[in-house]
Amino acid sequence: MNKELGFVSPGQELKRAAELMALSARTAPKSAGKDFVVIKIISGEEVNKLGEAMIEYGMEKNKRNFDRDGENVKNSPVILLIGLKNSQTMGLDCGACGFDTCSECETHEGPEFDGPQCALRILDMGIAIGSAVKMASILGIDNRIMYRIGVAAKKYGFIDASFVMGIPLSTTGKNIYFDR
Repeated sequence: MNKELGFVSPGQELKRAAELMALSARTAPKSAGKDFVVIKIISGEEVNKLGEAMIEYGMEKNKRNFDRDGENVKNSPVILLIGLKNSQTMGLDCGACGFDTCSECETHEGPEFDGPQCALRILDMGIAIGSAVKMASILGIDNRIMYRIGVAAKKYGFIDASFVMGIPLSTTGKNIYFDR
C-alpha cells in the first residue's frame, strides 16, 4: 500500500484513470458519426522506452526539447496516446486542409506525421483529446498534451496512427509538466 496516497500504487490507479480518459475520448462527438480516432495506453517499461526514444529522436534530428519532454515521460507512470488512423475526408470540399477539393487531399508520409489530414478529422481528434484531459482534470491528475510524444510514438511504433498526440499522467506534489 502506498502510504502517501492511501491506495495500492499510483501506477495502477493512473492506469484506471487513463482507461476513464480513453473512454471519454472514445465517446466524444465525431464528424458525421464516423470514428477514426485511435487510443492506446502505455505503462511500465514501455513508458521508459518511449522516453528514451524521444531523447534519441531529438538528438538524431537536432530538435530542441525532445530531451526535456522525454525525461518528463520517463517520470510518468502512464501515457495516453490519441491519434488518427485511416481517416477519410468529409467530402465537403471546404478547403480547410489547404486543397480546393477533398479528392486533392491525398495523404502521404511526412517527416513526423502523415498528411494532409482533413481539418474536420483533426477537430475530431482535438475534441477527443479535450474530453480525455477534462476527465484527468475531474480526477485531479496532472497532465499535459505533448506533440513530441506523438512524434516518437508514431516513429518508433508505439501506436499505429497517422497523426498522434500524447498525454503523460502524474500524481506528484507538483505538476512536473509545467514550470520546467
